[in-house]
Amino acid sequence: MPKKGGKIADVPKEAQAQCKRPKLDAAGSPSILSFESPDSLFRSLISPIEEEVFFREYWEQKPLLVRRNDVLVAAYYQSLFQLSHLKELCSQGLYYGQDVNVCRCVNGKKKVLNKEGRVNYVQLKKDFDQKKATIQFHQPQRFKEELWKIQEKLECYFGSLVGSNVYITPQGSQGLPPHYDDVEVFILQLEGEKHWRLYKPTVPLAREYNVEPEDRIGNPTHEFILKPGDFLYFPRGTIHQADTPHGISYSTHVTISTYQNNSWGDFLLDAIPGLVFDTAKEDVALRTGIPRQLLMQVNTADCTKKLSSLLRRLADSLENSRELRSSDLKKDFIMHRLPPYLGCDSDALTPGGKLPKINSKIRLQFRDHAIITVEPDQENATHGLRFPLSYLDALRQIWSSSTVNVKELNLTSDEEKENLALSLWTECLIEVL
Repeated sequence: MPKKGGKIADVPKEAQAQCKRPKLDAAGSPSILSFESPDSLFRSLISPIEEEVFFREYWEQKPLLVRRNDVLVAAYYQSLFQLSHLKELCSQGLYYGQDVNVCRCVNGKKKVLNKEGRVNYVQLKKDFDQKKATIQFHQPQRFKEELWKIQEKLECYFGSLVGSNVYITPQGSQGLPPHYDDVEVFILQLEGEKHWRLYKPTVPLAREYNVEPEDRIGNPTHEFILKPGDFLYFPRGTIHQADTPHGISYSTHVTISTYQNNSWGDFLLDAIPGLVFDTAKEDVALRTGIPRQLLMQVNTADCTKKLSSLLRRLADSLENSRELRSSDLKKDFIMHRLPPYLGCDSDALTPGGKLPKINSKIRLQFRDHAIITVEPDQENATHGLRFPLSYLDALRQIWSSSTVNVKELNLTSDEEKENLALSLWTECLIEVL
């Protein structure tokens, strides 16, 4: 099953270019979500549940169902993606596997009904109507501006990659067998109705996707029908299955997901190698050779005390330095997150206004997308602007201030101050006020 969260895997270059500019017009209904900031977007997404309550009582703990019963919310949700949009999208060129999966749950197993190559809408609709197949549409934000805006703001909010899929299921049918995912899941019901059953996790906060047989999952802990405008959240590892009831022509919902491979365990796996490498430069104990023939021994229990001691030295080193080198997790997030939503007519990527001078006042643009990293060398450096370490305080000054005067930047000379401001202005990262 394609992953619900994280980066888009195995996407050809022509499709990657497509990801940078949505293709369909923006939603026609007035937005009921607040795009003023990442925080306001998330608060409006889970409303009327308070943000503090959500993270204290639900996040990574238990499902949350919000029934809206609001025609404005329902109309807005329906505008995000509809079955009727597929015809136009197919005419733009969609491919099985890459953009669309066609599947159905048969006897507790997922049956994939994909054809080869390009998706033909007539055939797709035939499979939908006659074979009762679910249409799974991957990464719809590539074509829908409003979904792009939602996903981009959520990536800023969580500091983690966010993925999405649309599921369209005909009446009396189920697309996927009972399973659990390795992502935090947010469901927005767009069209029709969907019957959901949730079950107690067999693997809480699971790190991988897995199908669970019916005879193992027991009775549902939650069972309900989602209607347009309704919102559902459940933690990774929550076993779930969903079907469109008889009498409902079809159901459309979008699954938005995040926090894939984003646990403390993942962070430790990512950070420890760099920490060991850096600490070994200063600590001779880590440079001392391991016992002779250690790699040839079956029982290495005698080494556990030594390893425990070295791990404590690493912990002491970390507490003293209070800084980790830039990790692969951070680089992956930087490289694969969505760019800011600018709109088709925006000129925000063209430097405008006066050149920054020593007496200019400047302001950082795209603050939620700006990340400052410290890296030891250029060989495997993250893509972006690179400056000497002596510029770090000035960069942090720009990042943390609403506005700052160029002449007040923490650099030794006016020339350095102007050069830093000019470098950021040329890349459209600052605005001259």
